[in-house]
Amino acid sequence: MSKPLLIKGLLLLLVFGVVPAALLGFGKGYYYQIATLAFVFMLLAASLHLVTGVAGLLHLGHASLYGVGAYVAAILGANYGIGFTWGLPLAGITSALIALLVAIPTMRLISIYFAVATLGVGQMLFLIFQNWIGLTNGPNGVLLFSGIGLFGFEIESDIGIYYVVATIASVSIVILSRLSHSYYGNALRSLREDDQCASAMGINVTAMKIQVFVISAFFAGIAGALWAYTTGYISPNDFNFSQSILILAMVVVGGLGSLPGVLIGALLLILLPEVLRSVGDIRNIIVGLVMFGAILFLPKGIFGEVSALNFVRRLLGASWTEADGHRGIGWK
Repeated sequence: MSKPLLIKGLLLLLVFGVVPAALLGFGKGYYYQIATLAFVFMLLAASLHLVTGVAGLLHLGHASLYGVGAYVAAILGANYGIGFTWGLPLAGITSALIALLVAIPTMRLISIYFAVATLGVGQMLFLIFQNWIGLTNGPNGVLLFSGIGLFGFEIESDIGIYYVVATIASVSIVILSRLSHSYYGNALRSLREDDQCASAMGINVTAMKIQVFVISAFFAGIAGALWAYTTGYISPNDFNFSQSILILAMVVVGGLGSLPGVLIGALLLILLPEVLRSVGDIRNIIVGLVMFGAILFLPKGIFGEVSALNFVRRLLGASWTEADGHRGIGWK
């Protein structure tokens, strides 16, 4: 068996074999919640990675688009009886449409000005979640009685819910990975490095920025819907500014431009506080020190972009093979 196939097989075994077996061994709903939460934030971090790590757009309102997806799924389920099968894609599409409305007037902004614009939009959406009582139920949040049902089959067991969330998150992350490590992803990296040079090379800079912002929002909406369906309750505080900073920290600590690093960063910042729960409030200090140390001693992240590109393109066999037999720069 070739090395790429072996690594892919081990990853699949870990996600769909080892982790479920460990969860069954513990037999507590708490551990299932942590596992599903980890997958939700891995997907969130991967979606922000595309727009911030690859395209270089500092996005400070990602949690608000995540919240749009969660509220769409929860409101459709609670008020209109629309379940998981249709609610999940509608959540992603609605987040993407909101992102499109935001992107059209803001994508000509650069650097910190774009970051401040996304911060303002994020705060605006948060205030809508908190104050539009008739739609979002305000600070009381939305209670979602319907769980995960696929084509008429209700999935009620913890392990079944885990498999659904793991499958959707994994497929979404693979799609984001293929976008990141393709000619399209390389074009996005050219925007990050020098958008004027990219424009001179014939790339429609504004159109590509809008596209990547909308794609990122779609997957953030999917993550929000998964959160709503697995917890059964959402409130505005789930999507405040601190959540945007947490997602951004996962991207930076893991490695800007590095999808494997981003996934490691998400796991670290979700699992570490739970592992340290026994030490009480001191855990927040420890997590902060870990983040500070990671930035100080690993400025390129836990798994830097160059190492990640080598891993994805060589060890996973994810590159074109050119006519002379040498590896290319993107996906097969």
